[in-house]
Amino acid sequence: MPCTINNNMKAKSIKGKSTEDIKSELEKNLADDFHPTLAIVFISIKQDRKAVCEILHNKGIDIFGSTSAGEFTEGQQTEGGAAIILLDISLDNYLILFEDIEERKIEEVTASLAEKAMNKFSNPALILCSTFLSRTGEIIDGETLVKSIESAFGQGITMFGGMAGDDISFTGTYVFTHNQETDKGLIALVLNEEKIDLTGVAISGWKPMGIVRTVTKSEGNLIYTIDDHPALEIYMRFLGKDAATAEDQAKFFDSITGHYPFLIQREGMAPKICGPIGYDHDKKALICESNMAQGSRFRFSSPPDFEITDTVVSKAQELKNETRSEADVLLIFSCASRLSTLGPMAQLENEGLQQVWNTPMAGFYTCGEFGKGVDGKHEFHSTTNSWVALKEK
Repeated sequence: MPCTINNNMKAKSIKGKSTEDIKSELEKNLADDFHPTLAIVFISIKQDRKAVCEILHNKGIDIFGSTSAGEFTEGQQTEGGAAIILLDISLDNYLILFEDIEERKIEEVTASLAEKAMNKFSNPALILCSTFLSRTGEIIDGETLVKSIESAFGQGITMFGGMAGDDISFTGTYVFTHNQETDKGLIALVLNEEKIDLTGVAISGWKPMGIVRTVTKSEGNLIYTIDDHPALEIYMRFLGKDAATAEDQAKFFDSITGHYPFLIQREGMAPKICGPIGYDHDKKALICESNMAQGSRFRFSSPPDFEITDTVVSKAQELKNETRSEADVLLIFSCASRLSTLGPMAQLENEGLQQVWNTPMAGFYTCGEFGKGVDGKHEFHSTTNSWVALKEK
């Protein structure tokens, strides 16, 4: 299979749908006088990730790994396979940190992470992957995680990444190195930002539609009323739908989850993306993917189309032109709901980003994204494409 090579921080992408595929691709690329020190591995839970790790480890390659909800490299996208970026990067310029949360608070975990990272580098940057759902159903709160990292590292920390996936099976997500794995924790690739440039942005591309609405009654991630009317009634009216029965409503939400997210207004910040994912018949409330505070003001979003992906790719080109940056490697963390919502357009979006930077690329479909938004502030995102280009100085 073809791959792309750069002359600076050398990088190659490989992919496979089996352990044998990956071993064969690795051997083929190592024969070309290429000596990678690091492998960034995005892999389906259907694959034998321990066997893949053993193959890489036996070649003296460090491993930063996350399970996925679909994975891709330049020119190819799979569901149930693996996408790997091999990097020949100086051992002095990176550090892999693994944190199993267990019974600790997020604040304790991020404090430990920050102490180790700042002992190594005076100006660390993070490629971060966390688990989303444990085998026992525990979910990491992405917003709390990002705020805790900023508190531990400082507001200026550069950070991109995503939450692990499990092929949308909801059986458990994992992050891992060669000899460590957890379904409730995080892994960080700490980069020396004095030696490695990171250029990227987290952007959704969705456009607002209609008038500003107000959440007039809510509790956690449940919305009871919008503008003092039943939330379901307002939402269905906006979409021009009439799902009368509970069965009709269930089918409806299965078909549109992620398609029409809310764009929540925030003073001095870009809108927050939050989508309804179901309806609680007992409580007569819309179920959202994150909390919606009472009093929140939002607008509905436009239907999914090519304008969404064009916005993402155009922003990348604009950012590249503004910063006059080049790249040795591109990493993409795209929400799994973009794949279900945009269909083939999601792959075209990722390939468009790769063509802008013209460099080896790997990424995966996530259960939540970390990254700097268009307003320059780092946040936990939803229904968003968070990408970052790395360049050795």
